[in-house]
Amino acid sequence: MAKRTAKVVSGEIVEVVSLAELCRSCGVRAEWVVELVEEGILEPEGTAPARWRFSAISITRARTAWHLQRDLGVNKAGIAVALNLMDEREALHHLVRRLKHLSSG
Repeated sequence: MAKRTAKVVSGEIVEVVSLAELCRSCGVRAEWVVELVEEGILEPEGTAPARWRFSAISITRARTAWHLQRDLGVNKAGIAVALNLMDEREALHHLVRRLKHLSSG
């Protein structure tokens, strides 16, 4: 069993999850998650699906990917681009906040 620490995802405290736990948490099939890994959208630790361990952020990325595909009809290549842009936006947002904090201090 994977070690669990203090990150809350859907009412559960998790650090890493297995493929089965990720699928259960996101309501998706394992084959779909494998496709996300093959596209580079998710990057698990481990060498084979039965041994994969996903970080808590993978749960968020998988859920977002599922919503993009299901609700907007975005294909997996588009999901990869969208998630990368979202990550970059978040990083820039944090940088701007940090710069504002430094300039006001």
